[in-house]
Amino acid sequence: MTGVEILIGLTLICGFYVAWNIGANDVANAMGTSVGSGALTLRRAVLLAAVFEFAGAFIVGSNVSETVRKKMFDPELITTMYGGQAPYILACGMVAALIAAGTWLLIATYMSWPVSTTHSIVGAVVGFGVVALGYEGVEWGKVALISAGWVVSPVISGSIAYLLFGVLLRLVFHKRDPVAAAKRVTPYLVFLVVIVLSGVTTFKGLKSLWKRLEYDPFDPIFIACLVVISTVLGIVGFYLAKLWLKGIQSTASGDSSNPMLDADVSRSLAKAEMHLRRVRTNASGDIQEQAEKILEEIEQASEKARQQVTTNTDSAELRQVEKIFVLLQILTACLVAFAHGSNDVANAIGPLSAAYQALNDGVIAAKSTTPIWALLLGGVGIVVGLGTWGWRVIQTVGKKITELTPSRGFCAEFAAAITILIASTLPIGLPISTTHTLVGAVLGVGLARGISALNLKTMRDIVAGWAITIPAGAGLSMFFYFVLKAVFIDSGWIQ
Repeated sequence: MTGVEILIGLTLICGFYVAWNIGANDVANAMGTSVGSGALTLRRAVLLAAVFEFAGAFIVGSNVSETVRKKMFDPELITTMYGGQAPYILACGMVAALIAAGTWLLIATYMSWPVSTTHSIVGAVVGFGVVALGYEGVEWGKVALISAGWVVSPVISGSIAYLLFGVLLRLVFHKRDPVAAAKRVTPYLVFLVVIVLSGVTTFKGLKSLWKRLEYDPFDPIFIACLVVISTVLGIVGFYLAKLWLKGIQSTASGDSSNPMLDADVSRSLAKAEMHLRRVRTNASGDIQEQAEKILEEIEQASEKARQQVTTNTDSAELRQVEKIFVLLQILTACLVAFAHGSNDVANAIGPLSAAYQALNDGVIAAKSTTPIWALLLGGVGIVVGLGTWGWRVIQTVGKKITELTPSRGFCAEFAAAITILIASTLPIGLPISTTHTLVGAVLGVGLARGISALNLKTMRDIVAGWAITIPAGAGLSMFFYFVLKAVFIDSGWIQ
């Protein structure tokens, strides 16, 4: 076999390797909260994610990719600097980037860290760009913008999740009859979810399809049609939800107790005790005597409230409310998985297609056509990675950051979907990471219950992983590029 044939084979293997690691690490974005909340078993989550990730990757995955992922440098510079060897230089660089990104994702998955696959491949491509073209050959402004996304996206999604869960607590969980409250609120939530997910599917999930058709989804007529269609679907969802909820009956009675209200009552009585003790100490005469009597009554009530909180930490009512949110959470997770598969498969097949076309045609093109078999390779790789090792990061996202229930998981998924929609429709094209967005949303849900609800050690490890992803990808890519260049080009194996 010739050196070119060996390098082509290595390109295909490395493309699958990266797709496998994307499935092992990144798919936890969509399904981690569903598993952590108990809405789905791990087996069912893997099966659903496999279906929707593969559908997104294979059916609407882009058939045209930039030669250099995210346009980190101008590929024509390689032709200018290396002449006839340019296609082989680019191929070695893209294969090195694939190996580097896959290796970093493998390390992160082993450590159970959810990291950004986009940042991994961007860092790897930047590393190749620096050694091949020099420091000035890299578009550092774009690198900075993408890097900023790991700060912006979790802040936005975390804030939205915090507000969403706060509203849900006020409108549902802090009501005397939470099931009746959930039945009132859920149809409106379904309406909003359908509209947001329609936008996410259009502007994120089908983004690659619009590129393939060379169509502008921001055309005013298209936007108007989308608004009408999504509104109609939202109204249909609203009435279907009301129909479904008719079969759910509340068992609350005048004597029933809501554990969340019990805890709030206990906290309020504790504050009243503290203030009355101060009054008793500082007052005199009749006021002091009255304060003493009131304090005795408050202390008795506070003791009863504390016992109720201890013995009634759960209720059939709250379990019924959580079951209502299971369907919403699963629906949101499936469409986030579809959008993820359709876009992030390009992190594997983009460099693969660039290297394959450069080796096959002997020239460097600004854009490389992605064959159907490459989309199939990427889709299968994602599914295999998810099925074999995805559980590690799913456990981190779903169980190690904060305790999740279906309602909390729904708020996190919905907040992530809203953030993705906002980023996808902004004129500046804010690049965000699905990983950072979802983790930020889970963090926001946890903060809504207080800082003590968060596992700060896990968050420290995750943030450290985020911070070193781009530098790690770049460093590994430089190393692997020099190895490949020495083996295939400097040795004269490829002329």
